Amino acid sequence: MSGDAAPVEGAPADGDMELYDLCVVVDRVEGRPVCGLGPGDRFTVTGSNELRIPEGRHFCMYALGAVLPLLAAKQRRLPAGDWLERDSEVACPDPDERLIMRIERTGTARLRSADLT
Repeated sequence: MSGDAAPVEGAPADGDMELYDLCVVVDRVEGRPVCGLGPGDRFTVTGSNELRIPEGRHFCMYALGAVLPLLAAKQRRLPAGDWLERDSEVACPDPDERLIMRIERTGTARLRSADLT
């Protein structure tokens, strides 16, 4: 046994995979704005691992921590009935701030898994 995984049905034979590029946007702040973020602030995720914050801007590490666990799943095509396919809003854990972010799919990138692992 070689240890290679069996090919996934419907996947290209060359091992290519397709991931969505994402933009995480602050949609609204329903409470007291304490972290310095406001509607329209954003960061992008491209490829399999690149997170980019616009130059001269910041993103609250607690808001970032709330959304990070969802990004890998949102980069992939999910079954239509999956809740994560339908839901795109994430709340920051600060109960006074109630900052709501929206995860948007902005494009796709084709990557070779062999180049990443």
